Amino acid sequence: MTTTPQATTTTTTTEKRNGSAQGGGATTVNGGSSGVTEPAGTRGRTSIADVVVVKIAGMAAREIPGVYDMGGGLSRTIGAVRDRVPGGRPNVGRGVKVEVGERQTAIDLDLVVEYGVPIADLARDVRENVIDAVERISGLEVVEVNITVNDVHLPDDEDPERPAEARVE
Repeated sequence: MTTTPQATTTTTTTEKRNGSAQGGGATTVNGGSSGVTEPAGTRGRTSIADVVVVKIAGMAAREIPGVYDMGGGLSRTIGAVRDRVPGGRPNVGRGVKVEVGERQTAIDLDLVVEYGVPIADLARDVRENVIDAVERISGLEVVEVNITVNDVHLPDDEDPERPAEARVE
């Protein structure tokens, strides 16, 4: 008894959908599979929005002792008002700007530091913590973290959360 070899066919995604072999420009899938042989973790794309990286970087920067606040003067003033509104949430993204690509991100931070904290050491610690957090959580490669120190919080500066003491009684 003689057996005849069976023909191996290659189909396209268009051919599978339309039932025809005329799939101009469609990707060829060997053996008629449509990607189901690929590992589940590699099927599809993941996009990370800028706001995600902003929040991760803002939280990571604030974790470092010596960072009093973030943002420029006007954004801090507006933020203080927003924080006092009932039901309002603090803006963890204040003072953070990012550029996010498909695989990489660049981050700019505006900081207010506590008086007496060595700024170079603080900047290094903030940079390391932000890079670690963003890369660990998002999977993006951080190409740079630029830090601008906008202000120094002095011990005698009024805390916006506490009312100023009356000068006269």
